[in-house]
Amino acid sequence: MKRQALALLFVPLLSTAAFAAGGYTGPGNTPQVTTVAAALEAADDTPVVLTGQIVKRIKGDKYEFKDATGTIQVEIDDDDWPPQAISETAKVKLTGEVERDMIGREIDVDIVELVQ
Repeated sequence: MKRQALALLFVPLLSTAAFAAGGYTGPGNTPQVTTVAAALEAADDTPVVLTGQIVKRIKGDKYEFKDATGTIQVEIDDDDWPPQAISETAKVKLTGEVERDMIGREIDVDIVELVQ
């Protein structure tokens, strides 16, 4: 009986979390960057969603990504890759944020999706 009561308490809490994924869109919100050219000019930690190709592996978890506006280095951890193999000609969507340091900018990728 106690388990059922606890389950009834937690179900509403968990179901509302699924609807809260939209996020804040009002004043002060940083807009997403959608091109390599814009990412190369963006501030540190700016959210990005880029569509293009991962053309080559540079070293370790660093890759070169290109779209119609240019190329940029991206960092993709092993656990962020999708289960299917991705070739240099495959169209992908990368979601992440701009990482800026003294050397330049790169994209810290959180999600890699194969675009059909």
